[in-house]
Amino acid sequence: MEANVLFSAAYRRDAGLRRLWTLPGGRLITSVYAAEEARSNLSNPGRQSDLEELLGSVELVPTTAPTDHPLLSALELSAKDWPTVLAASSVEATHLLSGDFRHFGPCYEKRIEGVLILSPAEYLSLRGG
Repeated sequence: MEANVLFSAAYRRDAGLRRLWTLPGGRLITSVYAAEEARSNLSNPGRQSDLEELLGSVELVPTTAPTDHPLLSALELSAKDWPTVLAASSVEATHLLSGDFRHFGPCYEKRIEGVLILSPAEYLSLRGG
């Protein structure tokens, strides 16, 4: 999952996307890069604490530097979004969840490096959550 999902879940305790943390049989993964981005955007200490609690059940994976990956020229993503996509691909994630429609919207419902990019709402709908 990307930073926007983490931020939103921590920012609002009643956010519907917190259901992601209760789905059976799933594996929540994020990159170190996305976790740090979410941390840097939360200024409220209480929300920062909520984020750390949520991250306690999320697998953190190393961030891959997007220096010369062949996909960089094929897809139009901002430089700050590539580390998240490449991290998901590197651990063979099945889905990448992003609530950032502005940056990831054109990629929604598409597979990049085998990873299906969806909004959290689309994913929850698929999972019946």
